[in-house]
Amino acid sequence: MATEDETRNSKPTQDGTVVELLQSAYLEELETVINYQTNAIVLDGIRAEEIKESLRGDIQEELAHADRLGQRLKQLDAQPPGSAEFEAVQMSLQPPADSTDVLAVIDGVLDAEEDAIATYRELVDAADAANDPVTEDLAVEILGDEEAHRTEFRGFAKEYRSE
Repeated sequence: MATEDETRNSKPTQDGTVVELLQSAYLEELETVINYQTNAIVLDGIRAEEIKESLRGDIQEELAHADRLGQRLKQLDAQPPGSAEFEAVQMSLQPPADSTDVLAVIDGVLDAEEDAIATYRELVDAADAANDPVTEDLAVEILGDEEAHRTEFRGFAKEYRSE
């Protein structure tokens, strides 16, 4: 059994899962930024303004998440992936063919938030298993942000579907 000093001074053991999840989350955040930015530009109509404004605000938060994930990777002697490692997966968040189809964008945001929430929950569990409380705390904090985004866009969806 490890002494208290050994436990306190030990570096988290990395089986690769934590690093892989951090890298995946990093790319997800950047893909979200691309899609939020594009949708904030292409949406048309008076009804779209509140959604566009929300997307623009969330872009800064998503960039901050990516930065924090990248910094954590660096602390773990890994690095964030570059664009050559990027593979788009957010198909439902692509700009709609009809630029006034605000509900399609809302639904795409909800899909992206559900995916992000699943990733951060998995990261929380992996970090806990790896005895990495710093990554676990980071994942919990970002998870809370993503759940708040989901709640906001669930409200938008409810409003749009009731009209």
